[in-house]
Amino acid sequence: MEVNVIGAGLAGSEAALQLAKRGINVNLYEMRPEKTTGAHVSGDFAEFVCSNSLGSADCSNASGLLKKEMQMLGGELINIAFDCQVPAGGALAIDRKLFSKTVTEKISACPEINIIREEVDKIPEGAVVIASGPLTSDSLADDIKNFTNSEHLYFFDAIAPIVERDSIDFTKAFYASRYDKGEASYINCPMNEEEYAKFYNILINAPKIELKTFEKDAKFFESCLPVEVLASRGVDTLRFGPMKPVGLIDKQTGIENYAVVQLRQDNSAKTLYNLVGFQTNLKWGAQKELLQSIPGLEHVNIVRYGVMHRNTFINSPKLLKPSLQLRSRENLFFAGQITGTEGYTESIASGLLAGINMARYLKGEELLILPDVTMLGALTHYITDENHDKFQPINSNWGIVAPVDLPKKERKNKKLKAEYISKRSIDYLKSIIP
Repeated sequence: MEVNVIGAGLAGSEAALQLAKRGINVNLYEMRPEKTTGAHVSGDFAEFVCSNSLGSADCSNASGLLKKEMQMLGGELINIAFDCQVPAGGALAIDRKLFSKTVTEKISACPEINIIREEVDKIPEGAVVIASGPLTSDSLADDIKNFTNSEHLYFFDAIAPIVERDSIDFTKAFYASRYDKGEASYINCPMNEEEYAKFYNILINAPKIELKTFEKDAKFFESCLPVEVLASRGVDTLRFGPMKPVGLIDKQTGIENYAVVQLRQDNSAKTLYNLVGFQTNLKWGAQKELLQSIPGLEHVNIVRYGVMHRNTFINSPKLLKPSLQLRSRENLFFAGQITGTEGYTESIASGLLAGINMARYLKGEELLILPDVTMLGALTHYITDENHDKFQPINSNWGIVAPVDLPKKERKNKKLKAEYISKRSIDYLKSIIP
């Protein structure tokens, strides 16, 4: 038995490892570094592009429950992520270079996986998992479009800048986590009202990188909006979003400031930090001016500027079963962000499910269709629901999970609701896992 896995990103790497540990030979195709995407910077597998955070690791959060489910189902990359963790309060953030290097080494050492460094421009015959990601090459994207007789959809995603820690002025910046939860692992750059007004004025007047003609009608994913798009919605939008000061008291002054820019550790050496919520498509000169208007970052050294790129995803509700199997071809599975699952954790989870189900399919076993009492089940049911009129990518969230039956007086207790949903999911998985 042999499977062609297209793409060695997060989903493809997970799918390949799931297949290999079930004794199935894998041809893992990856076009990088021979052909680049415009967003990736290395040829390593499972590279994190936009951020180094996988979101919350706590089961009281939807993303945290999904991580727990992956661990229970035997996920490979989620355990590597925890091994490569860097401090980020309650979130699971990783040293992205170490993570990709570790995944690449694990796959390279696996005798069942044959790595092929070349572009795939047509869907191969036989058993295939397509995990080519949101930056699928034009030729393969066109072949998928023709094969499925379905228009591709797309949205725009942006990357936040990364800066050197040693260039930050700590007479102004300070370490803290919101509400002092966990370790004080974020660097915070505080602003008073006057400083915020100056920053905002620079931002809304800054020149942007011009989109190509075919990209003019830009669609953005709501949970990953460029900072300039957020700012265009009103002067206080950022202060109630990524720059909210609530719960961040500067121990040097005892003040809760008017606005705060947070930076999150990006590597194990604690030398690089990325700006939280600062995805952007501003021109690089404008980015430098904007960042250096932030107190504490006046002389900051920017090691990577923010960029924006187009993400492609298929019309999964019309094409896929909840097993992530193509409705019209049983031996073809899709996984990752190309399915419309948005987020690093979600990409890995879909690769996990696709790998498990491809193995089961080849062995003539019943496919794993998780119910929507689990977060992964709810996610896959959502993206494969044929009733969608205007399908857009989605993260894990409580709204897609089967409703819980709580006493009336407890229905508004969000924490209790999350605890109930998490326990219900974990109990279900315990009942089906040998």
